[in-house]
Amino acid sequence: MIPAKAYAAVDARTPLQPFSFSRRDLRADDVQIRIQYCGVCHSDIHQVRDEWGGSMYPMVPGHEIIGEVVNTGANVTRFKAGDKVGVGVMVDSCCTCKNCNRDHEQYCEEGMTGTYNAMERDGVTVAQGGYSSQIVVKERFVLHLSHKLDPAAAAPLLCAGITTYSPLRFAGVRAGQRVAVVGLGGLGHMGVKFAVSFGAEVTVISTSPSKEADAKRLGAHHFLLSTDKDAMKKHASHFDVILDTVSANHNYTEFLDLLDIEGKLLIVGLPSKEPSLSPFSLITKRRSIIGSMIGGIKETQEMLDYCAEKNIVSDIEVIPVQYINEAYERMIRSDVKYRFVIDLATL
Repeated sequence: MIPAKAYAAVDARTPLQPFSFSRRDLRADDVQIRIQYCGVCHSDIHQVRDEWGGSMYPMVPGHEIIGEVVNTGANVTRFKAGDKVGVGVMVDSCCTCKNCNRDHEQYCEEGMTGTYNAMERDGVTVAQGGYSSQIVVKERFVLHLSHKLDPAAAAPLLCAGITTYSPLRFAGVRAGQRVAVVGLGGLGHMGVKFAVSFGAEVTVISTSPSKEADAKRLGAHHFLLSTDKDAMKKHASHFDVILDTVSANHNYTEFLDLLDIEGKLLIVGLPSKEPSLSPFSLITKRRSIIGSMIGGIKETQEMLDYCAEKNIVSDIEVIPVQYINEAYERMIRSDVKYRFVIDLATL
């Protein structure tokens, strides 16, 4: 076994604390990675605090991992010691079902194996995440990271990046289209960067007037205050695509009504209550609502390569691991622009 240091939750109420555990010995198709940076996702808080149910403790969170290969199994061919790599939201799947064979491992028919708070496929071991010194991952689920990208700022691409890139690509966003991004947080700021890079005319929709300056700084062409009912009415049937990143409870109808004929509402936020909507708003202009969950490994690699070509990374605040509990409280207050990233050299 390979000894590792980490920060972990021991239950749903106690602050995260130092934790020692063991990673598995390398199998023939495994890659051992020394973790350098790990992004902090809001889903880490949900799972640490058992807000979604089913949390297993002790829990080492973290699924936006950047590091360096230190060792490989005998059958590994795509990686070698010294390579800069990434690991995202999943570390395994059945690899044989129709969805896995179509490079959609995130929709594995048997269920993907999450990077943490999930049972490994041996049915015995609990997967532990990236707030740790190292990780061992099956080669198929390891991603190459270009040296053109700042490794700390690239970490959130492994979740926030692919979560917004994938639906925008699926919707065929391209030059000349009118795209709105609802919410300007960890997901939303990446959605703006991608939509702008695809050539779209981008509007940020927010409840906070203070977000307008940042929206423009990130490349958005317009800003729409959702609490301004007159302004919202003026944008009725205006957009081709809307990316909804909001996890607060809200009504989808107000955004459906902003879509033009055959417009697409892309859902990546996770409200705690089932959203309401008007079927009339769907059928009158053949609008659609499309859900999306991260992306497959092939598409995630495509996204990382695209980011290297276009110099796209997340806006981050780097923190020592000892600051993680304060970072959680600041995230709850939306007091971060736009993603915390842990420097694991501080572990």
